[in-house]
Amino acid sequence: MGDTGTVRVGEPAPDFTLSDTHGTPVRLSELAGTPVVLVFVPFAFTRTCTGELCELRDNIGDFDAAGARLLVVSCDPVASLRAWAEQEGFGFDLLSDFWPHGAVASAYGVFDADRGRAIRGSFLIDAAGIVQWTVVNPSSQARELAAYRAALATL
Repeated sequence: MGDTGTVRVGEPAPDFTLSDTHGTPVRLSELAGTPVVLVFVPFAFTRTCTGELCELRDNIGDFDAAGARLLVVSCDPVASLRAWAEQEGFGFDLLSDFWPHGAVASAYGVFDADRGRAIRGSFLIDAAGIVQWTVVNPSSQARELAAYRAALATL
């Protein structure tokens, strides 16, 4: 999948409302005034996704210090994300893009329709709702913590 439809730096971030692991709706536009790091992952409980999110969990202080809210989006159902969060001790929001399947990932240009999953796209959205940084990796390639740190340093 190419990145032709990927949201680009300088563009407004597409608004969305998704349920967290408790079924509570989280709406991006309601977080205005707070920078958001939006991280799309293919599937819960997979090795690369778990490794990435455990690294973010273990370094959440970097996000807190920058005043940024971390939101992770997967096309998995809420119950799967809740079980994954509980198993791994994730203290950040995991949001379900299950239905309409992949709608938010599609809006950000990171939905793999052939496999029914998000690809590894990350977006730093500033307090005004504008995308300031993005990285999109192939599904098999984890994103580097150093890239998040460099993006957070721009806030």
